[in-house]
Amino acid sequence: MGFHRIWLDRDQQQYSDQALVIQALESKGAYASIVRRYEAPLLRYISRVMRDDFASAQKLLMEVFIKTYIYLNEYDDSIPFSSWIYRIAHDEIADYLPRSKKDSGAVTIEDDSASFTAIVDTLGLKGVDGQMLTTPEEVRAAVDQLDARWRNVVVLKFFEEKTDEEMADILRLPIRSIEPLLSEANEKLKIYLKKG
Repeated sequence: MGFHRIWLDRDQQQYSDQALVIQALESKGAYASIVRRYEAPLLRYISRVMRDDFASAQKLLMEVFIKTYIYLNEYDDSIPFSSWIYRIAHDEIADYLPRSKKDSGAVTIEDDSASFTAIVDTLGLKGVDGQMLTTPEEVRAAVDQLDARWRNVVVLKFFEEKTDEEMADILRLPIRSIEPLLSEANEKLKIYLKKG
């Protein structure tokens, strides 16, 4: 038992996602390394998009890991595994939101000052002296007001720090549509922040 735990911890740290997928396909026990690697980031992503509905986010996370395991044989390594598993999470959220009719609450933000600063920089909301013209709470409230499609790209870009290519893979959109979608989201954020 102790040896098995050490093996999983070591795998989680030193092996690539593709190596972990190969191991998980060969041994059911090796799938735990994938779960451990992605549990925290996926829960954070789902919680943020679900506007802090943490209980539902935990349930969706379990569904994501179940579906990932079921469809692991179908994983196409032409896209990064990270994008593939985030895509599954995105699809689960998209399926859940219309059923739940619970699209309220607040974006979960632990200590994301860097994310807030990036949003403020992108939106040009700094004064001449470099001081932010808005607070993290105001930014959080503005992100909360976004429709799901815009909130998704904002969360992926600023909080999950995904590249445009990764966002295109996750959202199943052409890469050329990511910048316009982000631009629309940024314009909406500016409007919400000016109203607040």
